[in-house]
Amino acid sequence: MTETNLLPAGTVTILCAGDAPPAAFATPEEALAALTGSPAALHTGDALIRDDGTPAGPAVRRCEQLRELADGRTLVSAATAMALDGVTLHDLGVHRLPDLTAPERIFQLGGTPAPLRSLDAVPNNLPVQLTGFVGRETEVREVRGRLAGGRLVTLAGPGGSGKTRLAAQVAAAAAGRWPDGVWWVELDAVTGRAEVAELVATTLGVPVEPHAGAARSIATELRDRRVLLCLDNCEQALDGAADLAVELLRACPEVALLTTSREPVGVPGETVLRVPPLAVEEAVALFVERAGAVRPLFTLDTSSAAAVRSVCARLDGIPLAVELAAAWLGTLAPHQIDAGLDDRFALLTRGPRGVPARQRTLAASIAWSHDQLDDEDRAVFRRLAVFAGGFTLDAAGGPAVLPALGRLVDKSLVLAENGRYRMLETLREYAAAKLAEAGEADAARDRHLDHFLALAEAAEPDLDRDKDAWRARMEPERDNLRAALEWGLAKEDPTRGRRLAAAVAWLWNLRGRGHEGLAYLKRAVARCPDERSPLQARLLTGMGLVADTTAPFDSEAARLGLEIATELGETGLRARCLSLSALGHLYTDFDAAWDLALEAEKAAGTDGFARDSALMLRGIVLHARDRHDEADPLLAEAAEGLLRRGDRGLASTVLSARSASALAAADLPRARELAERAVEIAAPLGDFHRVNTTLCRLAMVHCLAGDVDAGFRVMEPFLRLLETAGDVFVPGMAGVLGELHRRRGAWEEAARWFEREAVPGTYMASQGLAERGAVLRALGRAEEAAEVLATAVELTRRWVLPSALADALDQQGYLAGPEQAAELHHEALTLRVDHGLRRGVLDSLDALTTLLARTGREADAARVLVSATRARSDLGFPRRPAEQEELDALGLATGDAPMSLDDVLAFVRRTRGARGRPSSGWGSLTPTELAVVKLAAEGCTNPEIGARLFMSRGTVKTHLAHVYAKLGIANRTELATVAAPHLG
Repeated sequence: MTETNLLPAGTVTILCAGDAPPAAFATPEEALAALTGSPAALHTGDALIRDDGTPAGPAVRRCEQLRELADGRTLVSAATAMALDGVTLHDLGVHRLPDLTAPERIFQLGGTPAPLRSLDAVPNNLPVQLTGFVGRETEVREVRGRLAGGRLVTLAGPGGSGKTRLAAQVAAAAAGRWPDGVWWVELDAVTGRAEVAELVATTLGVPVEPHAGAARSIATELRDRRVLLCLDNCEQALDGAADLAVELLRACPEVALLTTSREPVGVPGETVLRVPPLAVEEAVALFVERAGAVRPLFTLDTSSAAAVRSVCARLDGIPLAVELAAAWLGTLAPHQIDAGLDDRFALLTRGPRGVPARQRTLAASIAWSHDQLDDEDRAVFRRLAVFAGGFTLDAAGGPAVLPALGRLVDKSLVLAENGRYRMLETLREYAAAKLAEAGEADAARDRHLDHFLALAEAAEPDLDRDKDAWRARMEPERDNLRAALEWGLAKEDPTRGRRLAAAVAWLWNLRGRGHEGLAYLKRAVARCPDERSPLQARLLTGMGLVADTTAPFDSEAARLGLEIATELGETGLRARCLSLSALGHLYTDFDAAWDLALEAEKAAGTDGFARDSALMLRGIVLHARDRHDEADPLLAEAAEGLLRRGDRGLASTVLSARSASALAAADLPRARELAERAVEIAAPLGDFHRVNTTLCRLAMVHCLAGDVDAGFRVMEPFLRLLETAGDVFVPGMAGVLGELHRRRGAWEEAARWFEREAVPGTYMASQGLAERGAVLRALGRAEEAAEVLATAVELTRRWVLPSALADALDQQGYLAGPEQAAELHHEALTLRVDHGLRRGVLDSLDALTTLLARTGREADAARVLVSATRARSDLGFPRRPAEQEELDALGLATGDAPMSLDDVLAFVRRTRGARGRPSSGWGSLTPTELAVVKLAAEGCTNPEIGARLFMSRGTVKTHLAHVYAKLGIANRTELATVAAPHLG
């Protein structure tokens, strides 16, 4: 149960009837009026009200426990009975309820009075509790289940973990199973071995036979009885508890024992349940309820909820610590309590009177366990304080410390979890204080640094052959590596810290920790800023590798690393720095990025990562320029090597790029397969940048396939993140969300997202502009659209981005008159055909359909439309709903048989040439042919013309052949002569 979003209700009457949820009423009379005849209970007290109107708090639990005793009638608590006049109530006497709070007089409303089956129906001496029991539903069920299947269950845990309260609650809840009694024996004052049995005998009223011994006398008395015996706080009398347990288990088949101890009793047949910390929500509920004792009806609001959750998390969910913290609410606000936990042992000293001293402060509770350790165990305990986030046996000291470590686990001072060990943070801070008192802190931290430096450097070969194995080895030690780095980089001689920073640079590419990793690497470099060593080059290279997933990219680190690596002849580092330098240029200078990547590939030698990353970068350059046929072999080769080594981050980037190429080629099944594979590969990294980039690609596949809902489902984590983290950037995110909203007709939202897609100063400055222009056009803002599209055309021409240019030209065509529109739409079509952009070709056919209809050529428009519609259906790329509506509005008759995609392309190109342009002479040249002529006349070679006009050299050659035929010339020399007058 969560105790957030509650409002104070004051004193109300709670009604619990049948299986309905509890209800709150202003007066007992109103509650009585709501009775329906089913078994019910009424209780009056202070309550809180949830958002759904149901009450919460101790008064509700009290009423619910009354309802469990109703047995077909209506029960009324004493508090409610006092407020009722003129109502017939039968006094059923004083009874205890299973929450173990003080006994209460209970009344029956009407009917014939009958005895209650309350806790008093079973002989017991269970202790009265002064506060309610909160949470622990899972643990109560588990302990009851264990008692049903076994006869000795021990609840073990550190001081303050709630063992005693949990045991008492289980005993009360299950009391009906032991009709001969549930007996509670507190052993905290017992020290002698024989005293345990003697105290139990006294509690049970069993006479001890002379010479027989107390344990045997108890066994004789209980041999034929069904009894639950609860032994609390056995840790300082384990031998005596064990003796008694063995005697009873052997001689009394229907006697069960429930014990609490900071370590197991250690006898055959014992089931040990480690009492876990409270879950955060349970700890918050406990805090709120205990806070009510000092601030009645205390509730959480937006300003206090985060602070209380932080308090509960920092206190490890230890019930005693949470209760002590809540006691400060009479003096401090929640955020002040949270701040005070920086010295938790000084703050948490306000325990209640009337309880054992060890339960009055947090420090006293832990000291109770610590003081029972021998010197060897104390030494190991305090030295473990240097470990953060858990540790292995090897890190703790190996076989030499295993006996002591085992005893610490038994005493609940250390937790054992799947081959690793850890201490609760509260225990770790106590141990750290003891370590400082012993004067051993520096030596322990040095040993810790040495261990993790050796671990990291021994694992480095895995970085080049199996990064998954490296991650599996290093990820569990992330917190320890942080602690070791902090210590090592702060020392007078920072060499070990710098070596560690270089060895674990890859760690920060995981789980979105790039900024943190860069901070460590920058500190490591800054400790020896003028050093020209391989270590310095490695640190600088590490900065570049981490910056790959952390904007902005630090190209200066890559440049300095390259300079040092070249100077020292470190070929492997030099190749990596060249690749990083290429990455730095990727968004600003394609040609420079290509040249550097090519140089890195040549320098890589046997360094597989350097070679594959260089291959990837060259493939990305070609991909960005829509030279997909040339890019795919490079990307495929890079992916093979990256995946073989477990370079998941770069491999997922490569797969995403190949998915985008498949989309461009209208190969939807392959695009989906590659996108899903990219998501699968990136997922184990848990890295915000890599994982979310692949999710964006998968969402776009769904979107373009017409499944907008699936696309939004994939993007749902982004939307939740934006609600909490604000403005975040992931390449492609804004474009995907813009397209999803565009397809839903949410034009304003789409326009905002497309505007965010552009990244000034890079080739991505043109991203989203054509789409934004289309949305502005749909909104009727033609002038704004024209400005945006003019910028898009200018930038995409400058950066040689054929697909984006074609999109912008198409949108300009929709705004232009028929003659100009024809030129723009056909230029876009040529770009798409020349670069194999078959999905874009579908958009060209729709644009030309509209143009043909606008110019009175409805029959031709109909032929194109029916063919384009069939092609979209075959390829799996439906139109956007708004665009389908625009085409439907043309009212074209589409009864003709559809042509193949290639045939309809040939048709639209023929129909253009057949109208309005002569078949020969200067006037017959198309805009693309004129552009080729102009560059040829300027002396550009075919490859140079292709680069400028986004086409292959073969396409340039074909255009020149057409020009020569139309102009009746044979070569470039004649072309220059003929073109001169026309080009001015």
